[in-house]
Amino acid sequence: MRGDYGSNPSAWENPVMKRPAMLVILICSLMSFVGCGYHTAGHTITIPENVRTIAVPAFVSQTQTFKIEQILTGAVVRELVTRTHYHIVNEPSEAADATLSGTVLAASSTPLTYDSQTGRAASALIVVTMKVALTDKQGKVLYQNPSYLFREQYEISSDLATFFEEDSPAFERLSRQFAQTLVSNLLEGF
Repeated sequence: MRGDYGSNPSAWENPVMKRPAMLVILICSLMSFVGCGYHTAGHTITIPENVRTIAVPAFVSQTQTFKIEQILTGAVVRELVTRTHYHIVNEPSEAADATLSGTVLAASSTPLTYDSQTGRAASALIVVTMKVALTDKQGKVLYQNPSYLFREQYEISSDLATFFEEDSPAFERLSRQFAQTLVSNLLEGF
């Protein structure tokens, strides 16, 4: 009987019957090598347990945006103090077990939408690009991300009587988002 596989062991050796099983095994094997496909742009090594004090000197700005490095540094320090057990100092020293340094690479604000009646910008988008590195006393990189990118939208007031410049609060919101993400990356080992 051609279609009866129950009592004929040689029927299981049929190459046509082997293909689906081999295909399933091949796919499972390939998937185990591929992984989930998620990764961060940063590079990390788990922060050693002997790191108890982290120096966070003022970030450097390569932009013309007024005080952006101060806003971002302050937000990161607040987040580290609030969410971690590390002692935070503002200058690199022998007392610091690691140093967190950051550079603001770019900061821009561009119109996003326009008022159809006046033709003026109604909202804008700010974009900030940063690089960050955490190094130990010997200069070994514990964490780095050369390409943090954050965006924040804000409305532009069209009424001059109640005009309030919204870009500063937008930079504050963006800095909090950046600080939360950075500290989460440090704590979660990404």
